[in-house]
Amino acid sequence: MPPYLSPGVYVEEVPLTPSIAGVGTSTAAFIGVADLAAGDMPVNPADPAGNRFTLADPNKALPVTNWEQFKRLFGDFHAKNEMLAHAVFAFFNNGGGRCFVARVPEADFLDAVKVGAVLKTMEAIDEIAIVAAPGNLTTAVRTSVVGHCENLKDRVAILDGNRMTDPTKITVADIQGTVAISEFATLYFPWIEVADPLKPGKTTFIPPSGAMAGIWARVDTERGVHKAPANEPVRGALGLEYAVSTAEQNVLNPDGINVIRLLNGAIRVWGARTLGGDQNEANGDIKYLNVRRLISFLRESIDEGTQFAVFEPNSPPLWQRIIRSVEGFLTGVWRDGALFGTVPEEAFRVICDETTNPPDVRARGQVVTEIWVAPVKPAEFVIFRINQVNEIPA
Repeated sequence: MPPYLSPGVYVEEVPLTPSIAGVGTSTAAFIGVADLAAGDMPVNPADPAGNRFTLADPNKALPVTNWEQFKRLFGDFHAKNEMLAHAVFAFFNNGGGRCFVARVPEADFLDAVKVGAVLKTMEAIDEIAIVAAPGNLTTAVRTSVVGHCENLKDRVAILDGNRMTDPTKITVADIQGTVAISEFATLYFPWIEVADPLKPGKTTFIPPSGAMAGIWARVDTERGVHKAPANEPVRGALGLEYAVSTAEQNVLNPDGINVIRLLNGAIRVWGARTLGGDQNEANGDIKYLNVRRLISFLRESIDEGTQFAVFEPNSPPLWQRIIRSVEGFLTGVWRDGALFGTVPEEAFRVICDETTNPPDVRARGQVVTEIWVAPVKPAEFVIFRINQVNEIPA
């Protein structure tokens, strides 16, 4: 405090407590094959000589914000980029706004090590929140993608279920294969029927991961990351490779196989669980996809928003600044409907005081804050009890 030597009014500037801004949750990353030759690329309309666009270099994650930009980098729909192109098109068609795309040579797409040079480069792209390798059904690559998400803890993998058309084979093991369960992964079944741009008047089946990533982004924008991305129509879908019945979904849903179904004339996502569901007893409420993504959102937002505390004196004034920042952020999250409770005190609690920062903790240069939150859970089972009576009770 400066010295005051004579009577008067003194105005001081007090440093504001930094606010925490929510991080983005809807940027996807796609890994796939695009081995187009120079003559396969679209013509650049801005080039007076009529030269074609140059195919993007392999193994590099490039930002893409619309379908036209994808075509300039990776080509229009082509037999040599079909799975990747369909996934990115479905992403934008279903509400996605920004993604990163990396192409790998076809010979490398099934190699977990080669796909892992690509995943490594994506670690530094902090905004990525969704990762998919559309159409890749190999255990090694899917495990690599899931491991990438588990290590970073700020993104979730979308896996495509194995293709099944035989009704005697619709089991969890057949659809999931041998990829391990994980709270940082989710799996969708079946594949989606769409118009085939390479064969006018015909249709083709595509892996669901691109469309699902777009739906996640759409729900995030319209409702928030706390809303389960389910009971949503799949734009562009004309049909499904397999029609899952209610009885079959009763088997698949508890184990975290998210089913896409034709219901009341519309093709909708009818599941929102992490891979494994009830199988993973350690998951608890993290078996719900929206809870997993909400916790990742809170973790990343608080991490980025409290960097001001680094190298500050580890004392009660700092603890109070941390509490004010985190409580202010969580209050906004609660108001958005992401946390359960009629008042903030029921929705979250932030502790940063002598109990979390005793002398031995402070001696190690650490400041510890405990945060308790009560996420909302999806109304996965809506139950109405109807009673027949002779007279309606008062």
